[in-house]
Amino acid sequence: MREERAIILELLKRTWRRTNTRIGFTTLLVILFWLKTLIAYFADFRITLNDPLQVFLYLTNPIATTVILFSLALYVRPTRLFYTSALVLDILNTVLLYLNVIYYREFTDFMTVSTMLGYNKVNQGLSGSSMALTSIHDIFFWLDLVVVVILLLTRRIKMDANKLNWRASFAVTSIGFLLLGLDFSISEMNRPQLLTKTFDRSYIVKYLGIDTFTAYDGISTQHNNDIRKSAKKSELTSILKFVKGHYAKPNKKMYGVAKGKNIIVIHLESFQQFLIGQKIDGKEVTPFLDKLYKSKSTISFNNFYNQVGQGKTSDAENMLETSNYGLPQGSLFAQLGSENTFQAAPQILKQRAGYTSAVFHGNVASFWNRNNTYKNMGYQYFFDASYYDTSGDKALGFGLKDKLLFNDSIKYLQHLQQPFYVKYLTVTNHFPFSLDKEDEDPNFKAPDTGSKTVDDYFLTAHYLDQSIKEFYGYLEKSGLAKKSIIVLYGDHYGISDSENKYLAKVLGKNADDWTDFDNAQLQRVPLMFNMPGTKNGYIDHTYGGEIDVLPTLLHLMGISTKRYIQFGTDLISKQHDDVVAFRDQDWVTDKYTCIADQLYDNRTGKVIQPDKKTKAWQKRMQAKVQKELTLSDSLNQKNLLRFYHPKGFKAVNPEDYNYSDGLQKAEKIEKKLGTKSTSLFDENGKKSTQSDFSTDAPELKHKTTDSNRIKITNPDDNSASDGK
Repeated sequence: MREERAIILELLKRTWRRTNTRIGFTTLLVILFWLKTLIAYFADFRITLNDPLQVFLYLTNPIATTVILFSLALYVRPTRLFYTSALVLDILNTVLLYLNVIYYREFTDFMTVSTMLGYNKVNQGLSGSSMALTSIHDIFFWLDLVVVVILLLTRRIKMDANKLNWRASFAVTSIGFLLLGLDFSISEMNRPQLLTKTFDRSYIVKYLGIDTFTAYDGISTQHNNDIRKSAKKSELTSILKFVKGHYAKPNKKMYGVAKGKNIIVIHLESFQQFLIGQKIDGKEVTPFLDKLYKSKSTISFNNFYNQVGQGKTSDAENMLETSNYGLPQGSLFAQLGSENTFQAAPQILKQRAGYTSAVFHGNVASFWNRNNTYKNMGYQYFFDASYYDTSGDKALGFGLKDKLLFNDSIKYLQHLQQPFYVKYLTVTNHFPFSLDKEDEDPNFKAPDTGSKTVDDYFLTAHYLDQSIKEFYGYLEKSGLAKKSIIVLYGDHYGISDSENKYLAKVLGKNADDWTDFDNAQLQRVPLMFNMPGTKNGYIDHTYGGEIDVLPTLLHLMGISTKRYIQFGTDLISKQHDDVVAFRDQDWVTDKYTCIADQLYDNRTGKVIQPDKKTKAWQKRMQAKVQKELTLSDSLNQKNLLRFYHPKGFKAVNPEDYNYSDGLQKAEKIEKKLGTKSTSLFDENGKKSTQSDFSTDAPELKHKTTDSNRIKITNPDDNSASDGK
């Protein structure tokens, strides 16, 4: 036993003596910094880890960048300057880490370069004092530095006067870059398109670490700034020319038919058109939506396509709100949403017709950077996960279950001033389409396709249908139905191309004959404009996409779109442009589908060899699609809307909006308006309408617990409460 202790003691002494060398000292700093980064990771950053590989990457990702950064000191030859440089690098990196810790405690997000440069905004946002955000374990972020300095001053760590040659220094740096490359490669395997498809900053930190995130954000910020600095107002000329020539006059019979009505947008997560009317073993998958789709009070579109890119849901939202396309890579919300100028639906409706605006969503506010983008769009309220009880099994991985979202939103909806423009973002029908057993309908069984993903998709779609039926029950009982136009749309595909061959069986197709044409046709999603109490509904076969929703809606509301820069056209107009552009520059018309320059006949689904005339037409259509997408990209990437001031539109100031205490703000407005208040609550004699909502959600009987499947902090909530 004594011999083993002696051996161990000798090994420790030898290891400690190595700290007297420059590489040994640098290694010590790397290890200490790695350990305090892990303290921040597990004590402060609430990041979800879903599998062992993610845990491994989370544990090891600080090492590579720390080695690279601290190795810079090894190139410094003078002895005292080397040790000073190494400590300064450690201090600076610790400051970066600690700033992110403090910022995360307040905003549940990581500091971007823009945030760091805008110190005044950060300082104002941190509750007036960062002291309130400190914790007892913060001492460990600085203790190692103090101890190392003391050890140097007392010569417990001796300074090494032997200068390293550049080859040895370069070898250490190379090891750091090798580790970083491995980190990138493994991360890409676990999370494809990690950097190009960024929707939440926590994902980059989870896989690559704080330093890599900061470097990536800095490069992206500089790139965007360079593009924007070079932008000129004159660049709007070609965009305005295109938009003016592309404008479609409203249908006179339909213009203003919904004037003054409340607008309720229901975002059908991952909901594809083939679900409408689909039956499994003789039972409709979505019986309520099927009925709504065919109702005489609904204008429905059966050739309506999603046009999203890598931004998926956020791209769909952007097109719905602005009639501008998403970006060719990544998410506009995530990359540009914090800084861009928007002329979006919430402010157009507010400034032209006095609408109140709100979003109801059961996920964390920072997802897709919504908490910042919505402010630039002019949304007045954002009731995110922090406003609901998401504990226990009330939420799934992407937020509060749909039945609970609709039910729990009533306490907020009823206090909004009418007319209002509200959007519900459902999440239960989101991949991987998981549903707790108690939420399944015992009278509806999933198909057996051989793919669990495809089978479960029908179960969650059926659940979504039930949740919307319950919400409509409330709209009818509360009297909101006849005072509103309800817009229902699918945001993007749910079943990916890789799973479509399993889906073929359900759709009555042969999986062996499945083609790219079939994949393109499955990009159809439903679009419905439902006006309860009216009888002019019909199913419209017009070809269109998400870019066309806003001009169609505004014309139904009696609001002209001619003054705005919108790339879509009114779907009901006789001048509507029926060329549907996809983000990858493929496109669809009523006769043809063009995929990778191959033309398919929509009637047969077969590739055709176009004649000279058709080939020339195809070339013109391709050029038009490319031009439209390019102009939209220029508008967004260069933030050209800051130069454009349409008549009657006042630019949005995001500092006017804060999404904490939404209910209190709405109630304060009610009180201020008194008898002039138009909220449903006041119209109901200052009585809650919650009893008008009926749901069979079993979770209502479950107690609140300490466990939670999602984060629930509101970035705008500066109070100590949880915001519920």
